[in-house]
Amino acid sequence: MPGKIVLFAGVSLDGYIEGEDHDIGWHQVDEDLHLHFNEELASMGRFLSGRRTHQLMADFWPTADEDPDSTPATRAFARIWRTMPKTVYSTTLREAGWNTTVVPRVDPAEVRALAEAADGDLTLSGAALTAAFREQDLIDAYQIYVHPVVVGRGTPLFRPLDHPATVLRLERSRTFGNGVVMMRYERKR
Repeated sequence: MPGKIVLFAGVSLDGYIEGEDHDIGWHQVDEDLHLHFNEELASMGRFLSGRRTHQLMADFWPTADEDPDSTPATRAFARIWRTMPKTVYSTTLREAGWNTTVVPRVDPAEVRALAEAADGDLTLSGAALTAAFREQDLIDAYQIYVHPVVVGRGTPLFRPLDHPATVLRLERSRTFGNGVVMMRYERKR
């Protein structure tokens, strides 16, 4: 069975993935939530991201486990991130390192081939890449983490699109001790 393409995103209550100037300091990721992320993401077959998201990750995660002040969850995710196959969509990057393939554009046939070949689901991140995948009707599931914060402005997770509504089915949800609520919706295909 081919892997699903899963949008995996943290948002504010008002729908932003980052505030002004790319601020994500309001994300409420404690050790419990981070351990959950690790469990979910370790089972994936590949990470898909845009250039900005990839570069933010590459600036921190390759050596995050070397910091003696790192938490157990941080050290574990650094290992997950380094070893996970990754695809970054970018027209400006030529190479990205850390087990990453650079692809210039979203090609639905190539994406579905990645899903067929993956040893698990593909996790998608980044607002611009999410819009490109939505335009091509490539997202199979939405795993959204709503943080109990109203940001007011910044980068919305979902941009307006000119196509029919996407009907979803709630598969599971979970409320964390820090107030973050996870909702996993699957496509009705």
